[in-house]
Amino acid sequence: MQELNFPPYHMRLKNSENKPLIWDLIRKKYVVLSPEEWVRQHVVHFLNQALKYPLRHIQVERSFPLYGTVKRFDIAVYAPSGGIHILVECKSPSVSIDQHTFDQIARYQLALHSSFLMVTNGLNHYFCVLDQEGQGYQFLPQLPAYQP
Repeated sequence: MQELNFPPYHMRLKNSENKPLIWDLIRKKYVVLSPEEWVRQHVVHFLNQALKYPLRHIQVERSFPLYGTVKRFDIAVYAPSGGIHILVECKSPSVSIDQHTFDQIARYQLALHSSFLMVTNGLNHYFCVLDQEGQGYQFLPQLPAYQP
């Protein structure tokens, strides 16, 4: 897999039925290793190891209703109060981050009311908050670390 713009993390990999698999710390099972999953697992390690968010506060690939349809977020970090603190959209390293990607996470944020947003393709990371009216982004140099 491609080297990403994250610190090096120990990833548990294996092959099964000629498919590469990666251990998911959240789901506690091996999942198919796609380029997007490679990014997603790096983000989970980053949130846990670099920013110190407990694994119990992190969810991956959960469905939620949005305007009469069912969508699925990549990663959400929950605050101790139960609300979503950080919402993360992961793309494959071959996918450029563009306005469409930001529009997607903005729609999700309006339904889920997260405090912070992260958009990444593993090579480029964007951290931001959406303004109150949902009309613009305030970009941040980094996400906040866990505060118990």
